[in-house]
Amino acid sequence: MTTFKSIVLIAVLGFSFVIQAQETEISNETTMDKKSYYQKRALEDAQYEQQFRAKTEAEEEAFWKEQKAYEKDLKRRDRKAHKAYMKGKRDAYAEHYEHCNHHCHHSDYYYHHATVYYYSYDGHYSHRYPRRNTVTTRINVSTPRIGLGLGI
Repeated sequence: MTTFKSIVLIAVLGFSFVIQAQETEISNETTMDKKSYYQKRALEDAQYEQQFRAKTEAEEEAFWKEQKAYEKDLKRRDRKAHKAYMKGKRDAYAEHYEHCNHHCHHSDYYYHHATVYYYSYDGHYSHRYPRRNTVTTRINVSTPRIGLGLGI
C-alpha cells in the first residue's frame, strides 16, 4: 500500500509541474499578445487622430481630453501596456511626420498633443534638438617649487 501511495504522490506532483509549466507559457503568450495588441491599437488611434477633423473647437478639445484621459488611465491600470501603446503611437507619429511635413493641415490641438509623441518618449526626433551633455574635467599638474635666494 505504501508503494501505491508513493506512486500516486509522484504522479500528482509530476502532473502539477506540467500544469504549472503550461500556465507560465500561456502567461508569456498573453504578455506578448498584450504588447502587440496595444501597439496595434496605438497605430489605429494615431491614424484616426491624424485624419480627425472636428466640426467645432469644443468638439476637438473634448476629443483630445478624452484621448489624454485614456492614456492616463491605461498608465494607471497597466504600465507595460501603456509603454507598448506609447511606443506604438511614437512610431506611428514618426512615420506620419516623414510624409506630412507641411502638406497636412492639422489643428493646434493636434500639434500640441503630438509633441508628447515626438519629444517625450525616447526622443525619436532628437536629431532636431540634440540633448546637450556637459562634461567637466579638472586636471591638476603638480610642479616642484623652486626658490631662488640671494646669498650676500
